[in-house]
Amino acid sequence: MSLNSHAACPENEKQALLNFKKGLIDDANRLASWDPHHHPDCCRWFGVVCDNMTGHILSLNLSLPPLDEDNLVSHLTSNLDGKINPCLSNLKHLRFLDLSGNKFEGLLPHQLGNLSNLQYLNLGDNGLYVQSLQCTLLPSLEELHLSACQLVPGPPLLNLNLSSLPILDLSYNNFSNQMDLRWVSKLNSLVLLNLEGNGLDGPIPDFLRIMTSLRHLDLSHNYFNSSIPEWLYNFSTLQVLRLYGNELQGDISSAIFNIRTLSELDLSWNDLEGKLPRAAGKLCKLRSIDFNSISGPIPTSLGQLANLEWVDVSNNLLEGVVSEKHFAKLTKLWDFRGSNNSLVLRVNPNWVPPFQLRLLQLGSWQIGPSFPLISDVIPRWFWGLSTQFRHVNLSRNQISGQIQYLPRSQVYFFVDLSFNNFSGPLPRISGNDTLAMVVLGLANNLFSGEIPYCWIKWQSLRVLRLDGNRVSGKIPISMGTVTKFQSLHLHNNRLHGEIPLSLKSCTNLVAINFGENELNGHIPGWMGHGLPNLIIFILRSNKFGGNIPDHLCALTSLQILDLSNNHLFGSIPRCISNFAAMMFMNLLPVVIKGQFLEYGNTLNLVRLVDLSRNNLSGEIPQEVVNLQALQTLNLSQNHLTGKIPKLIGAMILIETLDLSQNQLTGSIPESISGMTFLSHLNLSFNNLTGIIPTSTQLQSFNESCYAGNHLCGPPLKGCRGSGKETDVKNRAKGIGKGREINWFYVSMPLGFVTGFWCVLGPLVFNRRWRITYYRVLTELWWKVYDFVGKF
Repeated sequence: MSLNSHAACPENEKQALLNFKKGLIDDANRLASWDPHHHPDCCRWFGVVCDNMTGHILSLNLSLPPLDEDNLVSHLTSNLDGKINPCLSNLKHLRFLDLSGNKFEGLLPHQLGNLSNLQYLNLGDNGLYVQSLQCTLLPSLEELHLSACQLVPGPPLLNLNLSSLPILDLSYNNFSNQMDLRWVSKLNSLVLLNLEGNGLDGPIPDFLRIMTSLRHLDLSHNYFNSSIPEWLYNFSTLQVLRLYGNELQGDISSAIFNIRTLSELDLSWNDLEGKLPRAAGKLCKLRSIDFNSISGPIPTSLGQLANLEWVDVSNNLLEGVVSEKHFAKLTKLWDFRGSNNSLVLRVNPNWVPPFQLRLLQLGSWQIGPSFPLISDVIPRWFWGLSTQFRHVNLSRNQISGQIQYLPRSQVYFFVDLSFNNFSGPLPRISGNDTLAMVVLGLANNLFSGEIPYCWIKWQSLRVLRLDGNRVSGKIPISMGTVTKFQSLHLHNNRLHGEIPLSLKSCTNLVAINFGENELNGHIPGWMGHGLPNLIIFILRSNKFGGNIPDHLCALTSLQILDLSNNHLFGSIPRCISNFAAMMFMNLLPVVIKGQFLEYGNTLNLVRLVDLSRNNLSGEIPQEVVNLQALQTLNLSQNHLTGKIPKLIGAMILIETLDLSQNQLTGSIPESISGMTFLSHLNLSFNNLTGIIPTSTQLQSFNESCYAGNHLCGPPLKGCRGSGKETDVKNRAKGIGKGREINWFYVSMPLGFVTGFWCVLGPLVFNRRWRITYYRVLTELWWKVYDFVGKF
């Protein structure tokens, strides 16, 4: 088979492909080469492989392409959409068909059962409804992947003639009843079975016990709640066993490690407990044992596994000392994760590690303040552990001293040294060194001095966190040369000066946080059109002056805008309604590792505008009510006048509304009663008059929320019968202009509770939703993780 086929494809097969294309929506133009006028030979079309001699089409692969490293959004919008045309059945010589990961929908054409030469069929991860598949007419089939195909339990699947099929993937379908899958045990030739994410519960199915020839068994993401059955230990040829994401209980029996062929074992996300058996040393490639309640020490027998490549013992109750013995023969180890345990790293000062690590996570370990060999300083040898080091996480420890060395390899890096006690200047790059770093986290340390100027050598950097230090000086102009920047966090330092124009070149920026510094000048208008992908924009607690530029309204993806506690004046731009991401509760993909964002995985639940503690004047623009997905609006401590917008109640998702300490007049609009998510309200110290509208929320707030106005009605005193309002005594004299309360952080717990039950609550009670939602999050996480870590 070759793309450079000598014989052209037959006309009838070319026409079958063209008819198939007619029924598709191809927004990403993936099938641009399928043009008979410019490319008459369909063997040269995208995804097509033909026989060199005959020209017959042997393979059609239109699966979703791999993740685009530079643009996650383009990856997620590359799906083909439409229905599968029965004309594909005319490709009589087809051996390989992969349509997975797209948006095909509707019934699967039964004519595909006529592809008698088909060996590989993958229809997974579409919107297909596989009601009937005539696999009895696919005698050559060797691999069948029907993940998330809405398979209907019962006939005709029970009658499929797949007795010679080696590989079967039925993950994420509707087989919630174990009885619907008993027919699987009749597939005598099966070596790989994937039943992940079907919502199966109870004990692990007993009908599987006769399938002892299995080499790969995946039962993950179900609800199995028994112990691991003894009969599973008799699968003498098993190589891969995945049981993660269930509710399995009991201890990990040492008998499971008697399966000498086992190369991958994943028991994570269960309720297993007890100690890690010493017999774990019998495995050749232990992959993952995490997110359980495993306690006790890590057995030193682990260090005897000469073929071990990957081990994950993070997020357990492990304790004790980890020494050289635990790594004695691990020459092939490239991934070690042990964060969030009570472990102590204690090795000989002259120890030379035998492995070639790419990823290392030791978060929450006791490895400081005296790191091996050199007190208070990470020694040079640490960065020489491997020329292929890709991931280092030493965050949240007690390591101190100065960072004199960073890895200078040409591979990509993820380095997180945040939440330690490092001090001195930030590390500089000298000579011809060029860092291939992708993510660098130095946040919440004691670094001082100015930010180095030599950023032209950091061309691969996407995420930088220098926040929470004592860094001073100006933002270097050379930072604008890092055009792949996506997340830039410099907040909570001592920076001054203006935002450099050079950052206009960083068009991929998704998050900017320069808050809590001493930056001054005007907010650059070019940021609106120059940074079109911006989702988070925080300049709070600086010395910016001037107007809020109208050009910022071009940031249609913005979800968090915080310009509070500056010296801004003028009116609030009426074009604020252009913030489309605050108008609709859509899911915006974020190409940033969650652990580097303070909002983490809850970002899609946050929509915030904070313009408080400035000198803004004029009226609150009526257009603000169009931001119906907004959850926090803080305009307090300004000089705003006029009335509260009459239709403010249209902002139905508002959880925090603070308009206090302004000069607003008129009554509280009746529409505010419709804000059923409202958990914090502050209208105090304005010139509001009239009766407080009635709603469950409005009457539950403290009187101080309405103080300093001319209001009446619950929770204040009742109104006089004449209709005149009663002056309310100032019950909150302690609340003054100088008192600064960050209501966003105050309301976050309340907002999270509300958001949880309204957005995630149904997942608790709906099993199918829960499985689907968990899978989406998991897949997105690993796509982003691979994007950072795979280089």
